[in-house]
Order: sequence, then structure tokens, then C-alpha cells
Amino acid sequence: MTVPELSPDEILEFLKFDLPSERIAQTGAEPRDSSRLMVVGEQAISHRIFHDLPALLRPGDLLVFNESRVIPARVMAHKPAQGVMGGGRVEVMLLRQEPSEGEGQVWSAYLKPAKRAGHELWLGERDPVRAEVVGVLPDGARLLRFAEDLWPHLERIGTLPLPPYISSDPAQFAERYQTVYATVPGSVAAPTAGLHFTPELLARVDALGVERSSVTLHVGAGTFKPIMGSVADHVMHAEQYQISDETARAVNRAKRQGRRVVAVGTTTVRALQSAWDGHTLHVGGGDTRIFITPGYAQFAPDVLITNLHLPGSTLLLLVAAFAGIQRIRAAYDEALTQGYRFYSLGDAMWLERASGT
Repeated sequence: MTVPELSPDEILEFLKFDLPSERIAQTGAEPRDSSRLMVVGEQAISHRIFHDLPALLRPGDLLVFNESRVIPARVMAHKPAQGVMGGGRVEVMLLRQEPSEGEGQVWSAYLKPAKRAGHELWLGERDPVRAEVVGVLPDGARLLRFAEDLWPHLERIGTLPLPPYISSDPAQFAERYQTVYATVPGSVAAPTAGLHFTPELLARVDALGVERSSVTLHVGAGTFKPIMGSVADHVMHAEQYQISDETARAVNRAKRQGRRVVAVGTTTVRALQSAWDGHTLHVGGGDTRIFITPGYAQFAPDVLITNLHLPGSTLLLLVAAFAGIQRIRAAYDEALTQGYRFYSLGDAMWLERASGT
């Protein structure tokens, strides 16, 4: 049986690999652009360092970044006991602010342990922010209603929500787990392909004559959720995205002129494809649940810069759809053989789009 004949579940099995725990990066490279960069082309795989990126770019290329910034979304809360602090502790993983009517704000959040509607929570150790559980979403997330604007309090009461496979102290990653160009708060996980860029590298890219633009996609907690059953039954998490008029014009102009569009990260690809009709990128935004699997065609980007992903993940299927199943299998075998570091703080790949996609 050839790879194109495989079902989505068989493709996921074909891409499965065993990853020793010591290959999961616990710290990022210093400086950021000293991480390794695997170049996966149509015909061959080669190895570089990320600061070599200008050698791969051409004048006129358009680099598209996700400018979302990670918020301090992990908060310790208490159930009030007789109107004072001192009840049971609850870990709150804020997801995002939800549309709501009336005063105050409503946020979705995962609670550990979970609480029923009607429960009150005090978020933060000192001068807590009060919330009430007012509902439950289908995925088990709770809806919390705050009587006041939560945003001004987040830096004081919360910490960065590091991925579950990173065991380091979150305090030491206050800036390292942000891209240097992050400007729009809203993600609960970093768009990690961008973590390799430094201001100096961006200056070199600019000097080469490469154009830069950006999208916003607020990365959700579901980015870490593996596919547990059949690919066909997997429900994608919703993420908020926005395509500006400036970015739509830049991408459409580059495509018309035959210049390459280089997407920095799978989140950038998801945002672009959510607004791409096969010929034109449209202005706008909202929630996207786009699920990109092998067989998907008509990509807007020509090149994808990405990290190395979790086996059994939706992101692994996305990169296989973009670069080709066989090429991704070969690239991951090469990464395992050559000692690449995996996941959020690990090394990177330059993936050229497979012909026909």
C-alpha cells in the first residue's frame, strides 16, 4: 500500500515515533537563534543553525508572524470559607474572555478540581479577584463571571502556563516564553516557532529586503491535546484569529507577483488558511476550528518554519499535509538520529511546501 492510499488513522500511525524524555527541551537555546534548523526541501534534508535563516530567504519574500502574546493564565484560587480566604484551593487555567452581556466579564477556564455553577472563587493570594461559576461548556471548561475587568489584575495574580512537558520553574520564563515581537495579549501557549527570532536576526532579515507582516491567532490550551481516537472523531478546539487589511494586501500582492510567503509557525498557517479561499486572503477574523490533515490543498504559504511536534498530534498532521507524508516521516527520523531537541523550547524546521498542495 502506498502512502497516498492510507486513511487518516493509518497516516497517524505511519507518523508515530518514540521520543526519549531527554529529547524534550526544558530550556530554550541561548541566544535564541542558536537553535538548530533542519531544512527539508523537495529533494534533500540539510542542517543549519537558525541564525543562518537569511541564507534561505530571498529578497521579496514575505515573512508572516503570529503576534499573539501569552497571558499569565494559570491562577491559584480559593473557595471562600464564611466570607474570608481559607477555603479549598482551586487551580484555574484561564482560556479566554467570552462574549457576554451586562456588567463585568465572562471568561472560560479549566478548574482543578472542577466546580459546579453557583460556586464562588477568589483568584489570587492577596487582594483576590472574585468570580462566580455560572456555566459549563461541552468540553468541561467552566464559565466564570467577574464583576470587574480582569485584564489589569492578570500580571499580579497569574503565572505563565508552561506546557505540561516542561518541568522548569515558570518564573524563569517570564520573557523567554514570549516571542520578541509579541504585542497582542490573548494566548495561553506561545506560538513557539517564533521563539527562535531575535531583534538582531529580524534586522538582518529586513536588510535582505524581506517583507514582514503579521496575523493574530490566540493559541488555546487545546494545542497540547493529542488525538485520542479516530482522526475523523477528533474535535478541534476553537481559537480566535484576526487578519488585518494590511496583511491581506501584503499576502495577496506577494501571491500575484510570484513571491514566496513564509509562515512562521503552524498557528500562522491556521490563521491564514481560515481566511484563504484558494486564491485570495480575506480581511476579518473570529473563531477557527480548522483541522488540516493530509489531502488538504491550496495552501497560502510556500514555506513553513515550525518546531518539532508531538506524535499523535493535530500539528504533526498539519505539517504532513503541508510538506508531504513521506518527507515528514524522513525528517522526523533524521531529527531523532541527529539529536534534535523537540517541542516548544526545542529546535526548528524549514519546510518547503509539497508540490500539488
